[in-house]
Amino acid sequence: MDTNPQTLPRDSSTFSPEINAEIRRAADTGIYDIRGGGAKRKVPHFDDLLFLGASISRYPLEGYREKCDTSVVLGTRFAKKPIELKIPVTIAGMSFGALSGPAKEALGRGATMAGTSTTTGDGGMTDEERGHSEKLVYQYLPSRYGMNPDDLRRADAIEIVVGQGAKPGGGGMLLGQKITQRVANMRNLPVGIDQRSACRHPDWTGPDDLEIKILELREITNWEKPIYIKIGGARPYYDTALAVKAGADVVVLDGMQGGTAATQDVFIENVGQPTLACIRPAVKALQDLGMHRKVQLVVSGGIRTGADVAKALALGADAVAIGTAALIAIGENDPKWAAEYSKLGTTADAYDDWHEGKDPAGITTQDPELMKRLDPVEAARRLRNYLAVMTLECQTIARACGKSHVHNLEPEDLCALTIEAAAMAGVPLAGTSWIPGQTGF
Repeated sequence: MDTNPQTLPRDSSTFSPEINAEIRRAADTGIYDIRGGGAKRKVPHFDDLLFLGASISRYPLEGYREKCDTSVVLGTRFAKKPIELKIPVTIAGMSFGALSGPAKEALGRGATMAGTSTTTGDGGMTDEERGHSEKLVYQYLPSRYGMNPDDLRRADAIEIVVGQGAKPGGGGMLLGQKITQRVANMRNLPVGIDQRSACRHPDWTGPDDLEIKILELREITNWEKPIYIKIGGARPYYDTALAVKAGADVVVLDGMQGGTAATQDVFIENVGQPTLACIRPAVKALQDLGMHRKVQLVVSGGIRTGADVAKALALGADAVAIGTAALIAIGENDPKWAAEYSKLGTTADAYDDWHEGKDPAGITTQDPELMKRLDPVEAARRLRNYLAVMTLECQTIARACGKSHVHNLEPEDLCALTIEAAAMAGVPLAGTSWIPGQTGF
């Protein structure tokens, strides 16, 4: 008989192995951790919502005979030439510099084949990207890297970036190992020196100034181009309302699951709100101003499947934007490079040190040898296939709910699996009529 019984070792939920490892890393280095990607913590998301579908009380559409339209027009408020897309899925802004030239080319090619738009990101417009993108949105960021009036006119729309979901209130980052001669020339920077973008625009400080800036951009582009305003998911009701007041044609709303090329891990995981929590307040702001569907809402941050697309549209969005998912589609974190990820101290599907420029897939790097691994034509084909599947999945759900256009999806078509998701999305908890915070207790 054991006279000295021992308790089993038990990890702390507060001081988990991951937290302990970070404490040791910080103690060793004295600097905060930098990484790419979006929030990795689990937060309420689209998976916590379900569609109700049709039966007797609702009439479904026959998938092989009855059409379900997926087209969307962005920029109908003021622009002379709004952007017409075949599908409600666009490619989010990711810069040349953060991404390789072949990766940017692949995104442009794939988006064009799918009938949608792609976006430049920080650092300016490359000729390859413009040449392979039928519809290209030009991002106008606080850094102004690569910005010039000629490229503004060459774009099909302009996106003023006020905030980003991974780091609302924070600026961009591109470390020196990725600043090659070409990147440096485009950004007017020294080669090999870390670049940190400003967290706010240098020439305006509030919505009244933003209105003047929007008018300036409209004058430069002869009122032809739609003006988007991108906001991070922080205070979506007020930020959306102020963007509309300033004259936006489109509001792009990016939740905390949205990715980034590089920023502080503490920022990614602890600042901002989940995408699911941001959509309904933004839609309410548009409705309160009588601008819902007049000013279009594009939602991004953690969109992965056609079901996610359909749920975002049902909650009131006009379209979605994908970034991380698009990179995975063209080859990022591919298991075929597992041995090389292992040499970098990580695994396929977990690699997020995009700032180091050592990406085995040749996507988040400026290394000439690594870039050769990415065939932009084949990568574009993969992106086109992925976008097609997302669109078909969204259509399938819309038809099952009896909708002849994906924009006819509505909150009434949804229920929630958790109290948190029900409260955030403003839809009933499954099996009840209870919307937390709105009906009953």
